[in-house]
Amino acid sequence: MLTDNLDPYHPPALFVGASPLRLAGTLPAPEYRHPSMHPDAPHDIWDRCLDIIRDNINRQSYRTWFAPLKAVSLVEEDGLRKLTVQLPSRFYYEWIEEHYFALLRKTVTKVLGPNGRLYYDILIEAPQAPGTATPRDATERPPHGGTTGRPGTSMHLPARPGSPQQQAVPGQPLPPGAVPTTRRDEPTPPYHLPPPASPFVIPGIRKPQVDPNLNPGYTFERFIEGDCNRLARSASWAIAQQPGGTSFNPFLIYGGVGLGKTHLIQAIGNYAKAHGHADTVLYVSSERFTNQFVQAIQTNTANDFSNFYRQIDLLIVDDVQFFGGKEKTQEEFFHIFNALHQAGKQIVLSSDRAPKDIVGIEERLLSRFSWGLAADVQLPELETRTAILRRKAEDDGIRVADEVIDYVATNVKSNIRELEGSLIRLLAHAALHDREIDLPLAREVLKDLIKDIRITLNVEEIQRITCEFFEIPEDLVRARTRKREVVQARQVAMYFAKQFTKQSLKSIGLQFGGRDHSTVIHALNSVENQIETDPRFRETIEELRGKLELHTR
Repeated sequence: MLTDNLDPYHPPALFVGASPLRLAGTLPAPEYRHPSMHPDAPHDIWDRCLDIIRDNINRQSYRTWFAPLKAVSLVEEDGLRKLTVQLPSRFYYEWIEEHYFALLRKTVTKVLGPNGRLYYDILIEAPQAPGTATPRDATERPPHGGTTGRPGTSMHLPARPGSPQQQAVPGQPLPPGAVPTTRRDEPTPPYHLPPPASPFVIPGIRKPQVDPNLNPGYTFERFIEGDCNRLARSASWAIAQQPGGTSFNPFLIYGGVGLGKTHLIQAIGNYAKAHGHADTVLYVSSERFTNQFVQAIQTNTANDFSNFYRQIDLLIVDDVQFFGGKEKTQEEFFHIFNALHQAGKQIVLSSDRAPKDIVGIEERLLSRFSWGLAADVQLPELETRTAILRRKAEDDGIRVADEVIDYVATNVKSNIRELEGSLIRLLAHAALHDREIDLPLAREVLKDLIKDIRITLNVEEIQRITCEFFEIPEDLVRARTRKREVVQARQVAMYFAKQFTKQSLKSIGLQFGGRDHSTVIHALNSVENQIETDPRFRETIEELRGKLELHTR
């Protein structure tokens, strides 16, 4: 992080450098190279600057505003080290100057020293006037970041918004106190310059190059399928294979917090993008969509915003319930939704509740959410929770005993996020204290996450766990069937009912289909005899005992 405090009265000035014109359909101008320029140094210096910038802003801001910038030249003259960086538009200049000036000032000083200066080289796309010659090269580079000798191809902008001098642009009023300037080699009045570029403008008629904003770790391979999410996962897979080509359009996944909704919808985008099933994929949260729309209104670029989103082939919007109460945002999304749907583009949405339960969203929009398929994800069952924990342990390269996995999976039932967080906490504690990951450690570390309530098993719960263990329907242990596997499960359940409950033999027998106490006694003797004579059966009993003990804490 940058912590040095520079003299605010003598900051390293940031200038705008020469801006060679780039006309549609023409060849780029040959790169001008000053005699004192170092061929490789500009890129190395700028990379060092980017390393510092990357550590001081969030990832999305870095990728949006700094990743596209390229170093053009590094010149040493007049005792100054002048680094020139190319910007794609004037809008970039204005945004960076307004939001990142202090960061750039400190970064340039740290990398280039107190004599470092940063210049901007702005590309301006403008239509070529009839009868004018296409420029092929730049004239001699002026000192101090001034403009070139070719009129109308560049502009000299201040280092800070509202500085004393600004380039006069017809039709645009100067800020208070600003003094219009002209150049002797420039016609009067000066050429019209394009307005600040919008981040949503897509130049030309080619498909836009859109950062999908997807997490590469959210894939179908890493998603654990279970009864709780099978419909949502199957539909997501079908959509990823053929975005816009199924009847699942729009596709809405809804469910509680931490159940894998974001994972699934981003898996659709990752697969479709990786396999070329959609040219432009975009994942956006409802909050980000709203903020972008508000900004577009403030900068008079709402049309560009709308046009940008209408060109997306696969649009993924997370947490649409947060559109509630935002009437203007809903109206804009309504029109974008209609345009995409009519064009056969795929729309994927997520919400924390079913469409009919979302509050504050207009009925016409809610009805459209239900046009395709709405699939819910529910709390994962024990088997799915166990599989998720084992996958997490494998991903982290840690071997965790089955009894620890079973303990966490049995007691943490709220959501997948908390489930994985419990395992991460356990692994971190074991590593920091150099302890083995065992059941006592799990009980100690997770005692504040797992409610410390001792559960008293009843006969019905023992029947359920036993039947689940032996993989037979629960009602069979209460039926009159004499099948061998059912008889064994019934006898084992009676055996543990006697050990874990205070029920009488008669009471236990009644809860197993109205059997008498002599049947229970026979079951107890049978299980005890088999434990003594059959080692494999003894191991089975101990394994089941461990599962039952997990429920008693």
